[in-house]
Amino acid sequence: MRDNTPNSWESRADANSFYGFTDLPSVHERGEIVLTHGEGPYVFDVHGRKFLDSNSGLWNMVAGFDHKGMADAAKAQYDRFPGYHSFFGRMSDQTVMLSEKLVEVSPYDRAKVFYTNSGSEANDTMVKMLWFLGRSEGKPERRKILTRINGYHGVTAVSASMTGKPYNSVFGLPLPGFIHLTCPHYWRNGKDGETEAQFTARMAAELEATILEEGADTIAGFFAEPVMGAGGVIPPSAGYFQAIQPVLKKYGIPLIADEVICGFGRTGEMWGSVTYDFVPDAIISSKNLTAGYFPMGAVILGPDLADRLQATSEEIEEFPHGYTASGHPVGCAIALAAIELITKGGLMENVRALTPKFEAGLAYLAQNNNIGEARGKGLMGALEAVRDKDTKTPFDGSLSVSERIANTCTDHGLICRPLGQAIVLCPAFIMTEPQMDEMFEKLETSIKKVFAELA
Repeated sequence: MRDNTPNSWESRADANSFYGFTDLPSVHERGEIVLTHGEGPYVFDVHGRKFLDSNSGLWNMVAGFDHKGMADAAKAQYDRFPGYHSFFGRMSDQTVMLSEKLVEVSPYDRAKVFYTNSGSEANDTMVKMLWFLGRSEGKPERRKILTRINGYHGVTAVSASMTGKPYNSVFGLPLPGFIHLTCPHYWRNGKDGETEAQFTARMAAELEATILEEGADTIAGFFAEPVMGAGGVIPPSAGYFQAIQPVLKKYGIPLIADEVICGFGRTGEMWGSVTYDFVPDAIISSKNLTAGYFPMGAVILGPDLADRLQATSEEIEEFPHGYTASGHPVGCAIALAAIELITKGGLMENVRALTPKFEAGLAYLAQNNNIGEARGKGLMGALEAVRDKDTKTPFDGSLSVSERIANTCTDHGLICRPLGQAIVLCPAFIMTEPQMDEMFEKLETSIKKVFAELA
């Protein structure tokens, strides 16, 4: 319960901090959690309580909270060259090396990289790039952006408009021209008697019908997460990308893979698009790019978009867009260390080694009568709570079931994330088998307690 004494950490946080994406009734009742440090996948608060963080912070602290190699990379670069921009043809050597590395690990033979400070800014930047191309190539009507319901692409005015979540209506979003197609979640959105293959075909048909209705020459691009993250860890239906990409190619619409969550190993491959066997026209990256040790995002442009943007920028002598900290030398040094750690330091191998155990843990908990679906890919998974398993009927929203489960987990020393009526797990890549056992044991205890109370 919260400590309301005037000088408590909780009271000080409440007096001066304005929270985003926070369940305020829970905070008012239970208080804030003020953290001091971390060890491996664990974090500790000001009262000395220890929590296993099954969210990797916010999907991104994949090397844990005290990795010496990551911290050393940051310290060394701060000592050497602590900050610079990437404007006016000037950039740090670390920025050059990171761009080379990102092209090397990308699915492209050649590419170009543009840096931002977050995934939101990277998606926003990509939209501006597409709008810039449309106007420069004599097609200024190419403005519309296609995404999917439940897709999450960020919080700027543009990237929030791309995000297919109802909460953005409080801002008067989406902006005109942002169109949200059906979420490719077969378990929830498949029709009675419809096979998964038929559902996938329906998703592709809906896409083509939308393109024809809106006009292909008015659509700038289609953005998709390989696995929807903040929508509740929703993998696409089987064959989804193989069904939609030919439709997009038919009408000359770029496919942009938002790999902010999936990229750099979360699905067991370098990119989620590799996991689902498609090559996008551009990749949006952040989070695991620096293993959470620095705020950074990147747009990786495939050959066609890179060439076209280079040509149109040269016509007006510049691309008039960027951020003060784009390609920050410390961030780039950290990213180089993170990529090395993920690809050659054993983290990707550990994701692959732990995935069968992770999947088995989800499947075991899905035997509960109030878990309708266990889903996921690699080390990202979700358990969907339902009132009735046979009919997939959800609990009444007023019960805040997932929030209650997450709060109960916190009481047992486990941090997990409620999303809708699902509980989401995205453990750090350094997690061990005993730590995974601890995670599932505490989650099972919490689930049973909450469902018993609701019964």
